Order: sequence, then structure tokens, then C-alpha cells
Amino acid sequence: MFTRHRGSEGRRPSRYGNGETQVHLRGLLTENLSLNVEKSGATAATGGSSVTYGRPAPSESAVVGGEYEGRRGLPGAAGRPPSGMTQSVVVQVGQCGNQIGCCFWDLALREHAAVNQKGIYDEAISSFFRNVDTRVVGDGGSISKGKICSLKARAVLIDMEEGVVNEILQGPLRDVFDSKQLITDISGSGNNWAVGHKVFGSLYQEQILEKLRKSAEHCDCLQCFFIIHSMGGGTGSGLGTFLLKVLEDEFPEVYRFVTSIYPSGEDDVITSPYNSILAMKELNEHADCVLPIDNQSLFDIISKIELMMNSGKLGTVIKPKSLVTSSAGTSKKRQEKPFDKMNNIVANLLLNLTSSARFEGSLNMDLNEISMNLVPFPQLHYLVSSLTPLYTLADVNIPPRRLDQMFSDAFSKDHQLIRADPKHSLYLACALMVRGNVQISDLRRNIERLKPSLQFVSWNQEGWKTSLCSVPPVGHTHSLLALANNTCVKPTFIELRERFMRLYKKKAHLHHYLQIEGMEEGCFTEAVSSLSALIQEYNQLDATKSLPVEDIPRLSVAV
Repeated sequence: MFTRHRGSEGRRPSRYGNGETQVHLRGLLTENLSLNVEKSGATAATGGSSVTYGRPAPSESAVVGGEYEGRRGLPGAAGRPPSGMTQSVVVQVGQCGNQIGCCFWDLALREHAAVNQKGIYDEAISSFFRNVDTRVVGDGGSISKGKICSLKARAVLIDMEEGVVNEILQGPLRDVFDSKQLITDISGSGNNWAVGHKVFGSLYQEQILEKLRKSAEHCDCLQCFFIIHSMGGGTGSGLGTFLLKVLEDEFPEVYRFVTSIYPSGEDDVITSPYNSILAMKELNEHADCVLPIDNQSLFDIISKIELMMNSGKLGTVIKPKSLVTSSAGTSKKRQEKPFDKMNNIVANLLLNLTSSARFEGSLNMDLNEISMNLVPFPQLHYLVSSLTPLYTLADVNIPPRRLDQMFSDAFSKDHQLIRADPKHSLYLACALMVRGNVQISDLRRNIERLKPSLQFVSWNQEGWKTSLCSVPPVGHTHSLLALANNTCVKPTFIELRERFMRLYKKKAHLHHYLQIEGMEEGCFTEAVSSLSALIQEYNQLDATKSLPVEDIPRLSVAV
């Protein structure tokens, strides 16, 4: 069934306005961004505009040691977003995916509110938001330029339980979504991958396709689908990975970036190893890039931040306007939920990942360049992420951390979003996405400083991809997101396989899966074989760590 908006009776006034007279992007930033709807000036866009899907042709890469150029995959001036800005659609699946998605849209609105203080619908906002004239009957008239009327997220929200989605529709973000973007059921998937994948996948396939197509039609140049889901539950793992195959078949030229939340060893879902292994097979086959994140690492990072704050190392003055992991800086403090801080770390990751595609900078990196430069082989598309400085995730005023230390921290195991130590493993490639007042010379100097302590595969010794975005996180001077294609992800997969085998050897809980139509024991053996093959590929790479690096002679051109 579809979740519909409730009537206007009994609804609390939205912090984002009612779309008729005045809309505020974020309640706490109303003084910075007041979006007046001019009744005489708002016009609906005419139909007939063509939609471009696709993976742009590879662009010139910014390579250390060569010419630093900010060329993107689409035509445009070096280092600046081109006139034809691309758009992305976020698909949030399951309870975890929707809770993270809610945090992402909240922080994205704050970020654009801080940058866009005139309330003009520009290309940066268009990456993730449509501008809609709500007075137009039906689907609403899309407005491509001018003043912002009402922003609608480029998103599809899917959950087989109504709770989280209904909560979003009753919260401050309710006017950013509408019922045409939602698919919900009432029964849930019961922590069973087979129910999410086999039962709800086939039941809702056409409705999911309809909403994806509608979201794509609202884009001028759709470049990427961002899927947010968890691996341990039933809907996130099952329906979330079913969705990947649907996207691959329907939009083969559009990138599929997946943010996957892996369960910790102390996870309270007993069947999470089954769900995760079954989902991994689909990720191996149908995703372009996967950003694995584990709950334990998120918890550890939050604990570090709170420890620093309590010890006084991060100061005591609350920042009223920042992209934060809590609501302490808001004028009306809402009830904070247990996982809000952890979810906001993931939301910050996605904001930093897309910052270079949304804002100007001297060295921009498009999403297609991430896949092109960091994924040398189809299945080795798991990218380990780290965020630094950690204080950009806190609501406090402190002196900026030294720039060089920020780069060092990015390679420390304490800053990784999975439990991994990339510095002592093998790099296939690495991307550094810097925001704020940082110079290319700073970037080059730190890479040269760190290179001797990092081990890259022999055939890609210069496997760095870099970007500089001039717009820093709100309330801070600079930040760094590092993405590493590194064999350090292997222990996470090995531990997951061991947890799977402990259950599977006893055939424990297997009957819950096998009673679902289309599910048989072969699905489990195929899934664990797929994961074992992936682990073996990482083993083969690790085996080359002790090999000497060959100095390959350059071609000489006879004159």
C-alpha cells in the first residue's frame, strides 16, 4: 500500500513553510535564507524537456605529479561545475535507510541554506532538489530558475513498515516529500532477506519502477542513484538489493552508489549474517561502488567525540549553525534518538562525497570520476571511507586542527567508518576530497609526505585522485573525506562469513527462508561462494605486497 499525507487538520506548522507564501529551508537558518514566493512571478516549466541518462565520457584526471586540472565528465570550465549540472536521486530503503536519509536531507538543507542566502534556485540546489510551484494542479510545475517556491527532494522512500516513513511525514521535513515518492507496507519483512527480496520485490516491482521513472523524468541529466540501506534487516538487505537489479535493467547507464550499513558482532538480529551474505552477492553483481560502514565504528567515533567534548578538548561553546551530529545547536531542541548521531555521520559522508559536484572549487571531482579512478576491477568496488577532522561532526567552537594532521588522521584506523587499518594494508587507489580553504600545494605536499608510509599495488603507484571544493562544512574551515580501495576491507568480509557459517553448519533458522517461494538452499551456497571468491581476490592482491615495484620504462618517441 502507499502511504498518503494526512489531512491538514491537526498538523503542526512546518518549519519549512506551507509553500504558499514563504518557505524556509531550515528553521534555525531563517535569518540567512528566506525564500519568498512571488505570486506573480512563479511560473511552471513547460513539458517536453528531454532527459539525459548516463555515464559521461571519462574526463582528464587530476593526478599527483601531473597537471592539476579540474575537468569534469561533462563540458564546462576547468575546476567549476559546468552549465549542464547533473542530478542524483536518493533511494532510501528500510528503517535504517530512511532514518539516515532523513538526516541527509536535513543536513543538505542546512548546507544549502548557509551558502545560498538569496533564496535563488541554482544548479547546486538542483543536484538533489526540485523547485516546484505548488499552485499548479497535479504533479506541480517544475521551475528551473528564479526564486525558490517549494523544494522537493529527488528521493524515493521505501519501507515495508509504516513507522519511520510516517514519522518523516509528520516531522519538519514533511513538505520536502509527498506521497508520490513513497512506497510502504504494514507487515514488514521480519528480518528475513527472502521476504524483502522475493516476496516484496515481486509484489512492488512495478510500483518501484514507476516512482523511479518519475524521479528520472524530473532530472535534466540523471547521473547517479544513491541507495541507502542496512545489510542486517529484511527490507534493507532484501528489497534494497532487489532494487539494484531493477536499476541496472532500467537505467544501465546511470551509476549505482550504495551506502551499506553492516551489522556489528553484537547485533540483536540473529539472522543478520544470513541477510548480509545473501545481500553481498547482489552488491557484488549489480553495484558500481559500495561504501561499507559498520555500526561499531560509528559508535566508536561518537564515543571519541563525546570523550573529547567531556574532557574539554573540544571547547564548551555550542555552535548555533553547523552540520552536526546532534541537535544541540538548534533553537528548539528536539528529542534526540539513540542513533541520530551515528546516522548523521553517514549523512555527512554523503554530503562530502557530493560536495565537489554541487559547489565550485579549484579541482572538482565528479561522481563518474570516482568509479573510473578507484575501481580497477568490476567486483573490487568496495571503498573504505574516513572523515576528518572529527570535530566537524560536533556542535562546538574550537581552534582549527592543523591541516597536515587532518591528512594524517584520514589514514588512521580511528577515523575509518569500518573497523579497518588501511595504512597497513594494500591500496589499489585512493581519493582525497577536501573542502574549504586548502591550496593545491597543501594537497600535493601532504600526499608526498604520506606516500612513503602507504603501500600501493605495483601497477598503480600513482593511484591518487584528488578534489578541492571551496565550500567548507557549515561552521568550519575545512574537512577531508578519504575513499580508499584497499584490502583492509577483507577482515570485515571474513568475519561476516565466519558468523554465517556458524549458523549455516547447524542449519539454524534456515527453514524461515526456505519456506519462501523461489528460495532454496542453493541460494545460500551460491552467496557464500560469491563472498569467498571476493575474499580470494583480496588475498591474491595481498600476496603481491612483498613484490618489488617495477620501474616500467616510458615509451620513447623517435624523432
